[in-house]
Amino acid sequence: MEKIYTIPVNEAFDASAADKACGCPFCALYNKLEFNEIDSVLGAAMMEPNIRIETNKKGFCKEHFDIMFGYKNRLGLALILESHLGENRSAAFPKGLASIGKDGTKKLSEMTKTCYVCEKIEFHFGHMLDTAVLLYVEDAEFRKKFAAQPYFCLPHYSRMMEYAKAKMPKKIYPDFEKAAKTIEENYYAELNEDVSWFCKKFDYRYEDEPWKNSKDAVERAIKFLRSDLHTMKK
Repeated sequence: MEKIYTIPVNEAFDASAADKACGCPFCALYNKLEFNEIDSVLGAAMMEPNIRIETNKKGFCKEHFDIMFGYKNRLGLALILESHLGENRSAAFPKGLASIGKDGTKKLSEMTKTCYVCEKIEFHFGHMLDTAVLLYVEDAEFRKKFAAQPYFCLPHYSRMMEYAKAKMPKKIYPDFEKAAKTIEENYYAELNEDVSWFCKKFDYRYEDEPWKNSKDAVERAIKFLRSDLHTMKK
């Protein structure tokens, strides 16, 4: 029986199995988490004291600041920035400019390396990787939809394989590994051929040949190699 925590994973895998254009199911899961977190931070969660304490302390990475800036809620972002700047300033200079020494510099450095949204996404995304591995072990239907995936982007493929090797029963892992590698190897071959044909189309000897499936080969190659994330701002 499907459990509530398996629903997002099943939905992402169903979508990618049904439509190759959906791409890596883990990228879709990441993007959904990112949308939910930013929507929450700039919405109802903005006024919750415990969340404001966390956002004040951790701040946001440039990627998520950029996304929030384009979210058309400048007042909400300004309110977050107002309190975050105050927290940042107090931590770095508790006694004003007189405390610009080593401790203040260290605190500033630490605060530039954290992001509230990244940490929340990573927490939930880790559980989704766990869930995908668990579903493969326990659900025969999931194994079918797993085999029907168009590809896994390389960053998520690597993480998925690490999770599976560490947590999957040894008697099941070889079948999982074979299924995952088959998906990747097939997509590598397809993508390599499409990129090569794209390059040939700029040779005058091939100018009258059809583009085949190569017109978006460059974009697809980048998504495969580096993931297709942060689609909210597109």
